[in-house]
Amino acid sequence: MHLTRYTDYALRVLIYLAVKGEERSTIHEIAESFGVSRNHLMKVVQDLSHRGYITTIRGKNGGLLLNRPPEAITLGGLVRDTEHELGLVECFRDSNDCIITPACRLKPILNEAMGAFMGVLDQYTLADMLGKRQPQLARLMQIPAKEA
Repeated sequence: MHLTRYTDYALRVLIYLAVKGEERSTIHEIAESFGVSRNHLMKVVQDLSHRGYITTIRGKNGGLLLNRPPEAITLGGLVRDTEHELGLVECFRDSNDCIITPACRLKPILNEAMGAFMGVLDQYTLADMLGKRQPQLARLMQIPAKEA
């Protein structure tokens, strides 16, 4: 199984926003933190907003915030929402021209493996990814410490 860069960036955006908490973030700030393309992140953020993962606020004091608590965002759900092609091999796709498909046992085996993979991801949330490492994540992403 290989997750796309799109899903990777979606996970990074959500992690960043979860660590920031109630403080608004910008696409520019997240792109700078991870050293990734602002244009790629714009597409990811638009999709995450459309799917209800985040809230985007326009204007001078605008920014991005999580729209759901980290405990309510499952990794399996996010992967299903952001991976547009979960077909591991050709016979999973609508355009299957493989001549051995009627007799091949690969599809059910890989389907079982995919189910197990997604089943594990369904057991974890964004909150699980953060755990007790939020201060370390904040330092690594260069998020300033919150004022007391």
